[in-house]
Amino acid sequence: MLELLKKRRTQYALGRNLNFTEDALEALIREAIRHSPSPFNSQSSRAVILLGDASQRFWSIVREELRTILAADMLEASLDKINGFAAGVGTILFFEDQQTVHDLQKQWPLYADHFPVWSEQSGGMAQYAVWTTLANAGVGASLQHYNPIVDAKVSETWDVPSSWKLRAQMPFGSNEAAFPEKTFMPDEMRFRTHR
Repeated sequence: MLELLKKRRTQYALGRNLNFTEDALEALIREAIRHSPSPFNSQSSRAVILLGDASQRFWSIVREELRTILAADMLEASLDKINGFAAGVGTILFFEDQQTVHDLQKQWPLYADHFPVWSEQSGGMAQYAVWTTLANAGVGASLQHYNPIVDAKVSETWDVPSSWKLRAQMPFGSNEAAFPEKTFMPDEMRFRTHR
């Protein structure tokens, strides 16, 4: 299992040179989310899978929104990065359904304060499961966070239910560059073991 986890790396240099059909990619993504754990089996994670022109439309929205908020000296570098994301095959928009969270809070008042946090944890696991699944299929990806600046246009463009809260975006495609060596902080700064 550790070998599978080690393959998951951030890839910014994406392309469209994959030996997968769109249907096969969609099936991988759905299965990874379907089998991700969630508190009380709430299954609060949601995904909008954008392929081809739909993915291009998403990154156009990001560009439009950034042009309204970024200073000129920051805009060019951001747009270059976005062009790299848009060069891929697709983008997954990850959401957490707030109605599911509210329903659980009503059903289990003792844990009401915890359900929003548990939902975020569940969403993170779904994102990681998809990313690891794609990486093990030889598909490059990265996790991005252009929410909340794109939320309104995303909801309008893809008729997203109002209870779905956008949490992250994952552009994906072929790996068009080698991965740099991964570095790690010293173990003593991250771990403690007591016996």
